[in-house]
Amino acid sequence: MPRGTTQIFCASTLYGVATLAAAIDSDLFEETERRVLLVFNNSATPETTLALDEMPGFEPLRDHFDAVLSWNEAIRPFHPGAWTPRADDVPLFERYLRLLWDLGDDRVELVLESIQVTPALTVAQLFTGAPVHVYADGLMSYGPTRNKLDPLVGTRVRRLLHLDLVPGLTPLLLTEFDVPGQVVPTGAFLKVMSELAESVGELPVLPDGSALLLGQYLSALNILSVREEEDLHVRMMRGAVERGHRSVVFKPHPTAPARFSRALETEAVELGVDLLVLDTPVLAEVLFEKSRPALVVGCFSTALFTASAFYGLPVARIGTEPLLDRLTPYQNSNRVPAVLADAVLPDLEGRAGEDPLPGDELNGLVTAVGFTMQDRIYPALRGAAERYLSQRLRPRTQRYFKKKRLTSLGLPGGIPERLSFLPHNATARRVVRRARALKRAVKR
Repeated sequence: MPRGTTQIFCASTLYGVATLAAAIDSDLFEETERRVLLVFNNSATPETTLALDEMPGFEPLRDHFDAVLSWNEAIRPFHPGAWTPRADDVPLFERYLRLLWDLGDDRVELVLESIQVTPALTVAQLFTGAPVHVYADGLMSYGPTRNKLDPLVGTRVRRLLHLDLVPGLTPLLLTEFDVPGQVVPTGAFLKVMSELAESVGELPVLPDGSALLLGQYLSALNILSVREEEDLHVRMMRGAVERGHRSVVFKPHPTAPARFSRALETEAVELGVDLLVLDTPVLAEVLFEKSRPALVVGCFSTALFTASAFYGLPVARIGTEPLLDRLTPYQNSNRVPAVLADAVLPDLEGRAGEDPLPGDELNGLVTAVGFTMQDRIYPALRGAAERYLSQRLRPRTQRYFKKKRLTSLGLPGGIPERLSFLPHNATARRVVRRARALKRAVKR
């Protein structure tokens, strides 16, 4: 009797499942005997947060799969973001999962997000012979692969499925393995989102002409301090008010502390504006469907791009420039999403010199940023990066690159060419270190 095939779709966000549902509706996956959704709950304390299959709006997505499974339950008591099996135990765990999930001897196809890290990488390593399809849950697909991927995994990837969030921009993720990109049709995604929004219960009515502020909880990622993030939200509100909006809606990140809302409430009283805080854990796209805010404001949230590209809503970004300077290490995978927000979206405060970059420049920009982030993974991109930096580096784009990074890679925009020998000269480095030490001693 011939073996059947089971497709295992892995997801950690409702947005990701909606993307998968749109891809299935668009016939981007071959028909198989069985499709299962494997849910990851990667929050710091999964026991106290809702799994995505328990969130409002999941029910219409459930019908796209024959079963819904939990990775957290399968590996309990370990955390999905930390557990990986020992190499010698991989065959044992594969047999365990086949028994637990009633896979038998079926062929397995994997559909994964964030394949560079656990838990998706762990699943790929456990099913050693399975072909892999990767899908993008947001803007990170436009950036480089964040870690050097084991060829035993990377060479199994067949394609990268992604939404057309930045029309005309080609994803860089996994191109080191010549993985082709494939766009999930926007119409199919909007249809899924419409069904999802209809299934969500009653939400507070957004006032006409209101501005929607999107919180991201960047302090949890150690990008900003809690106080800095509070100040960023206050700047969002002030910017919206400056644009004439007298009603403001704040959608905090589901795991953000309540104090973020309190800081805005205080500011709203001082500004004399109406503030509504949405504490229902729904996707921002549900609000776009149901209420169509007059303005959507955020830092570098993916929802800014879905609002603009898919729903035709006015959007504005704020706080991206200092954020780019704060992201560490330089290879931080949030860098390309932040670059895109800064380069593509209008500035909330309307400052001079902050106009969006021309669309025909974006591929060159992202290629250059991607190379400077991961030069060892993408050595073939050096020529393209040099061309972009020699022709397009200017005050508006300088913020996307660190001079120290450009210097260390020998790229245009680093220290002057006549001094380019210095980073590689041991004697010069010793002189510089002694000069710095002397300077610190004098200051004391």
